[in-house]
Formats: sequence, structure tokens, C-alpha cells
Amino acid sequence: MEKGKKRLATLVGCNYANTRNELYGCINDVLAMREVLISRFGFEPTNIQFLTDQPGSPVVPTGANILQALNKMIDQAEDGDVLYFHYSGHGTRIPKPGHASLKDEAIVPCDFNLITDVDFRKLVNRLPKGASFTILSDSCHSGGLIDKEKEQIGPSAAKKPSNNDHKTRAIPYESVLQHLSSISGIESTDIGSHLCQAFGEEASSKFRLQAPHEHNLLGSAVHPDAGILLSGCQANETSADMSASTETEGKAFGAFSYAVQLVLKAHSSALSYRDIVTQARKNLFEQGFEQHPCLYCSDENANQPFLWQPEQPSKEKA
Repeated sequence: MEKGKKRLATLVGCNYANTRNELYGCINDVLAMREVLISRFGFEPTNIQFLTDQPGSPVVPTGANILQALNKMIDQAEDGDVLYFHYSGHGTRIPKPGHASLKDEAIVPCDFNLITDVDFRKLVNRLPKGASFTILSDSCHSGGLIDKEKEQIGPSAAKKPSNNDHKTRAIPYESVLQHLSSISGIESTDIGSHLCQAFGEEASSKFRLQAPHEHNLLGSAVHPDAGILLSGCQANETSADMSASTETEGKAFGAFSYAVQLVLKAHSSALSYRDIVTQARKNLFEQGFEQHPCLYCSDENANQPFLWQPEQPSKEKA
């Protein structure tokens, strides 16, 4: 990949304040990542889109607004560009259309207009050749969030004594369905019906594309592509929302986002995607968090530097 071209980012933090689903560390996650993107990875502040549900936020992270921001990045992308999406918020698992016993992954924007694995696959498929698209999702059930992306670091059963001093970033499917039922005003056990009724053309394409030939238009990842997913946990796990502590300077954070920050602080030189996920997983294990970050991408990208970190001028004397 050619270096030195545009670096574009969309950062989304959903705390769901004053609801029963309230979290505390999501906005802090993306504030911290914004500083790292600028200071370490060469992102220009004007090329970072920032969406949070904090009161007074100029752009609220609804499902439509998030997808609009991501599509804007894809539209701007050219050969060699580095694109990054960081999501901190709730995730959920939903029945696979036509296969009720199987589950698919989705993130839960502040308006509950779910963004699914199929939506992320569509975005990756639109990426121009030579550009990269990294997704870091610090949410529950985030493993596999890019449909059909190749698994590089997958499930693990390793566990230490549990650290239970945290909330989870998961909303059970039943709660999502109940909330959407109250919005749509219809009686149905099919989540897609509620989403299409409530959000129309802004609902996930997973539920709007019903004909088999339309699904085929999404393509597949049977060949290497530029999508890179760092998930906060496995598809069947939850991600932790860490409480504020002296260790975190009195701020709440997502356990995975914070672990990534610690890994980056400990290593000033470039780290590969594989390194980032492996070391973040080790950090969480040592702290007793029962979640296993995973990596999904092509074989080649697994060993590329995280966000194609620019080389820093050497400070050593000749």
C-alpha cells in the first residue's frame, strides 16, 4: 500500500445516558482514540468525524448518521488511503434471516436502528483498490462483524478468575425486539419487520434485501480484501464497560479500547494488527476479563502495521 495519502476516521461513542442500557466509558474511548490518531498515526483533525450521544453533540450516532459518515469516508477514499472506524457501544445478536437457529452480529446505535454484519460487508466491498478499512468494535458479540471476513485470531477458552466490577456492552435480543416493537407499533416476532416499519429505507440492508439475487449482489470474502476487524470479544461473548478507577485516572473506559491504548503506549514502534490483538487479549486475560478479542482480515493484512503507522524520524545520533 502506498503511504502518505489521506487518513480518514469515523469515531462513534454511545453511552445511552439516562436509559436502562446506560454505559459510561464509550465516549471516553473515542476521545482517547482521537488524540492517538492525531498524535501518532498522522490523522488530520478535519478528517475525523466524531459522533456521540453526549448532550449537545452536533451529530448524534443514529443508525442512519453512522452509515452516512461511513459511506462518506468510502466515497472519499482513493488508492493508498487509510480508513478507520472505532465503535464503542452496545452490540447484540439477532436471528439470521431464514435461519432462526443461527445468529448474526449487529451494533446498536442510540436509536436502535441496527447496523449489521451485512452492512459492514457492503462498505468493505465498495472500498477502492489499494485502500484499507479498519474497524475496531468495542461492543458485545462483535466477533464476525464483517460478514464472511477471514478469521485470523479466533475463539479461545482461556479464563482467569472473573473481574465482575463492570457492566457489559450487550443488549439481549429480547430487549432489542421489545424496544423496536414499541417504536414500530406492529405485532411481530420478526425483528426485520419492526426495523423496516420504524426506519424504512434507513433500515439495514440485511432486512430490506429479501430476494436471493439481491443478496448475491453483496458479494463474498472468498478472496482477500481490505476489510480489517478488531473485535472486543468473540461473537458469543460480552465486552466489558470498565468502571472509573485510580488506574484509569478516574475515567470509565471500555476494557478492550483501554487495553489497546495500553499496548500502544507500551510500544512506540509500529505494531502489526496481529500484535495489537494478541497483546490486548493478554492484557485482558491478566486483568481477569472474560472476553477474547479477535482479528478478522486477509493473511497479508494481519501482519501489516496497525493503521499503516507512518515511520518516525530516527532520534538516534549517527
